[in-house]
Amino acid sequence: MKNLNKFLIFAMLSLVLAACNNKKTDSISDLDKLRNSNNRKSYPAVQMDSMQAVNSITKQKVQELLDLSTLYLSGNKDTEIDTVIYSQMQSYFHKPDTLTFKKLFRELDSLKVKSVKVNSLEVYKDFYKNDTLDYAKFNVEYFDDKNRSLGIFEKNAQYILQSAPVKFKKEFKFFFLNFYSNPLLKKDSTSVGVTK
Repeated sequence: MKNLNKFLIFAMLSLVLAACNNKKTDSISDLDKLRNSNNRKSYPAVQMDSMQAVNSITKQKVQELLDLSTLYLSGNKDTEIDTVIYSQMQSYFHKPDTLTFKKLFRELDSLKVKSVKVNSLEVYKDFYKNDTLDYAKFNVEYFDDKNRSLGIFEKNAQYILQSAPVKFKKEFKFFFLNFYSNPLLKKDSTSVGVTK
């Protein structure tokens, strides 16, 4: 009986030691993983065509402008930081004036909006007379101070991409022309891309 107990204890200790040794050889330390990794393996390259890039940039700009708007409205509108936020908001527009934010502020104020989320965005072109106009149609969800949804609203914004070449590279700057505007014509519009 004593021999059987000793044998069982020895067998269990052997199993524990063998399991510990296997664990050490199977696992690679985090330092080794970092040392042997590169961006190509860790982060696959995602290539976007020009329309996907325009959709992505437009959605980002709409979200940023709405975030700045709610931040500005939550303040006193007379402090130095409010002035900085307001001037930053104006930088999103090609030619801002005193009426630029009137419709937006009135809507956000009346609903007591504290945060905003852009749910989906579609970029399309409208043709008015001989001009091609770029628009973004998007759904925006408003939230109150307790993070309760106040509803989802469909909005439009007109934008332009202005050429801004830098050292032999073709680059563009993004500006809104109108925000929360109604398109000039609903017919003859061509859908260019969708981002969700």
